[in-house]
This record gives sequence, C-alpha cells and structure tokens, in this order.
Amino acid sequence: MPDTNVTYLLRCADGTYYCGWTNDLDKRLRAHNAGTASKYTRSRQPVVLVYYESFATRHEAMSREAQIKRLTRKEKEALIRTGRN
Repeated sequence: MPDTNVTYLLRCADGTYYCGWTNDLDKRLRAHNAGTASKYTRSRQPVVLVYYESFATRHEAMSREAQIKRLTRKEKEALIRTGRN
C-alpha cells in the first residue's frame, strides 16, 4: 500500500496497542518487527496489524492518529472489532 497515508493500530506481544501513521504500511510493519520503527514496539515484538484506515492526505492520517491515541483501551478494542472508522 505505498504512497497512501495510513493510520494504523498494532497489537504488541505484551497485549498493548500502538498507533501510528505512515505512507508505506508494508515497509513500516517490517520496520516495527525488525525493531527499527519505534522505541515503544522495539521491546514488544512481534507486533500484529489489527486495524488501519487510509486517507488522501498526511494531515488527515495524523489527525486520526491523534484521535485514536486518545481512545481508551476498550474503545480501541471496539474499533478493531467493528472495523468502523
């Protein structure tokens, strides 16, 4: 999914969630699992993609990332379950 602005949610090996955005989801997932994408996920591998949304602009993806980061754990799990944007 290169050249697309994506907000994504990962489930880490310890059961926590990590939210981020990227314009190349496949490359970013490989980087997370290689331990080079984020300090947070480096010690919580492997990570699994559990949710993502695509956007036309970087700004939209970054805004959605901020919204998701403010959700509670239960709200994030509901988002994953329903797949609703």
